[in-house]
Formats: sequence, C-alpha cells, structure tokens
Amino acid sequence: MSAFTVLLGRLLGRTGALLRALRPHHWVKNVVVLAAPLFALALDLGSLLRVGWAFVAFSMTASAFYLINDVRDIEEDRKHPVKQHRPIAAGLVPIPLALGTATLLLTAGIVGSYVVAPWLALTIGAYAFIQAGYNLGLKEQPIIDIMVIAGGFVLRALGGAAAAGVPASGWFILCIGLLAFFLGIEKRKAELREVGEDEETRSVLQEYSLSWLRRMESVVTASALMAYALWTLEGADTPWMLATLPFVAYAIFRYQYLSEKGHAETPVKTLIQDVGLLMSITFWASISLLILIAL
Repeated sequence: MSAFTVLLGRLLGRTGALLRALRPHHWVKNVVVLAAPLFALALDLGSLLRVGWAFVAFSMTASAFYLINDVRDIEEDRKHPVKQHRPIAAGLVPIPLALGTATLLLTAGIVGSYVVAPWLALTIGAYAFIQAGYNLGLKEQPIIDIMVIAGGFVLRALGGAAAAGVPASGWFILCIGLLAFFLGIEKRKAELREVGEDEETRSVLQEYSLSWLRRMESVVTASALMAYALWTLEGADTPWMLATLPFVAYAIFRYQYLSEKGHAETPVKTLIQDVGLLMSITFWASISLLILIAL
C-alpha cells in the first residue's frame, strides 16, 4: 500500500469523523425557522430563500458549538456510556481542527446572516451568545441549563420570522418556549435514567432527580397545552385552529410515554423514528395549513 493511499485513507477518515462531530442529524431542529413564515403564509420564493439561509446559518452555528462543547466536555464525555464514542472524545478529531472549524462556521453564519437580514444576524448572535454562556458554565446550573436549551428554540423561531419579514406574536413565542422547555426536561430525564442517579457523570445531572423532573414535567406540560389552547382561541386568525389541539396533546403525551420507556435522550431521533409522533405532527401541520388557507 502506497504512502499516498494511506494518507488519503487517513484524510477521508478524519473528514468523516469531523462531519459526525458536526452532528448533522441535529440540524432538523432548525426547521423551527419555518414556523412563523408558514403560519403567516409567507411562502413566496424570496421569503423561502431567506428562511432557507436562516436554516443553514443556525445549523452552522449549532455545529460550531457542538464542536466547542465536545472539546470542553471531553473528559466528562469519556465517562458517559454513549458520549464516549463521539469523535472528539474518542480521539478521532484533533482539538485544533475542531476549534478551527468551529470558528469558521460561526463567522460564516453571523456574517452571511447580516447580508441576508440584519435582524436575522441579531438572532444568530443572540443564539451564539447563550450557547457560549452554556458552554462556559450555564449547562452546570440546574433549571438554567434547560432554559438555555428552550431559549435556543425560541431564537430559531424568531430568526425564521426575521428572515421572512413577518411578525412573531407573544402567543407564538410562548408556545414555542414552553414546548422547548418540555423537550429539555424529557432529555434530562432520559439522560438521568440512562446513567443512573448515583453514577458519576456530568455534574448538572447529579443535581437532578427523576421525581423532581417529573414534577417539572407536569407543570410545563399543563402550561404548554393551556398556552396552545388559548392561542387557538385568542391569538390565531381563526378559532377553527382549536381543531388541531388533539394532535398537539397526543404528540406531547406520546413523547412522555417514549421518555418513560427511555427513548428521549436524543429528541431528534425520537421524533424521526416514532411513527406515532410523525403521524401526529404530519396531521397537525396539514390541518393547520388547510385551516389557515381556507379561512
């Protein structure tokens, strides 16, 4: 085997490991940028192109902080039964390469967003700011760590609205925020169940207990359903949106069911792999658009 072949194999292997470290399967979270434009029916080509860039910019920014987070958490991740296999923790991606790639992605995301829409750049910058705070210590503060996760989803939704040039109501922000907070609680609950309450792992998990997370879950679940129901009656363009409430309720309770079975540590995989969740989301989106278009 020639030296060139060996070098090429190593280069391809490192490139593949770096791509895995970017966690492209998590980019699906950024479809939240479509929420405001869809409900405002801002579906012209120009709006869709700008929102498409918002999706790309949030994906690049998120991947940059995945790399930074994995570098900072490298020792703790090596103690985790799943995270120890991540490329950086496993030693497949050198730390300088990870940090250099993160800098490039972060710069491209913010600068490119400013060219498309200054307000989008502001939301990307705010997202980067809270992610930096998360990496610098907020992720070790119970409750605040989940609030930061939820805030990221709210900023994605606001970024989509800014890119499309449509308003985002208080009801819209409240519903997105509560749903994201719910998903954050479910993620922590699944992580805690995976490693056990008495095992040594990430420090913030040692501050939580399953009983406490279940109490938080009950409050946030009720709040999210009530906020959505009130939005359909008071904030939506037509009260017929109340007809979509059963699909939202089913999706939330289905996710809780999957969480109790230990399948919610990675929300994206849970959403993609479960037929019940996919069906409820598809019906909700289809009926919502039909109502908005027809009425």
